[in-house]
Amino acid sequence: MPEPDDFWMLCSACRKPIPFGATHWVCSVSTCNRDRTRLVFCSVSCWDSHVATLRHRDAWAVEARAPGRGEAAREAHEVRVEPSPRPQAPAPAPRPPAPVARPSIPAAAPSPPRAAGSVTAHAGGPALSNHFDHDDVLVVVSKIKKYIRDRGGMNTSDAVAEALGAHVRKVCDDAIRNAVRDGRKTVLDRDVPPAFSR
Repeated sequence: MPEPDDFWMLCSACRKPIPFGATHWVCSVSTCNRDRTRLVFCSVSCWDSHVATLRHRDAWAVEARAPGRGEAAREAHEVRVEPSPRPQAPAPAPRPPAPVARPSIPAAAPSPPRAAGSVTAHAGGPALSNHFDHDDVLVVVSKIKKYIRDRGGMNTSDAVAEALGAHVRKVCDDAIRNAVRDGRKTVLDRDVPPAFSR
């Protein structure tokens, strides 16, 4: 093995010396080229063995040229004498966000507004969190319309998705209650109430 001053670096795969000013290859993946990693390869086949080990999804070998002896010495000297960064003053604490005005519920609404994340007790089961978006569509509208068209040859009103969504929410709530009663944190298929009563 040559002395360390006789070559620039060792190949990261086969450990063969790479001379000063010689052509070598580096990986196109940025994490392979960080100062602490600094992977260099003497040939494309060595780079290829590295890719097979790390299983990069999209990478290629980039041809590069090693620095000369003097340039490498300057780089090494700059790394050694580089001053440590001065400590910076801590950043000021972020201001809390301004409260967002929530629209009031009309007087005709059957229930008062609930705070996000509050918990509501349901008859016959454990409490369920209200921290979810009531407007989320829980069914795939296009699939429902296709099923009704293929099965019955009919068109489907947009309001059907909302009605089915409410039904799916109720079925999910019942399944959650059943799982909690069994002391589980995972809803299983047996927790879902049957679609048809026997």
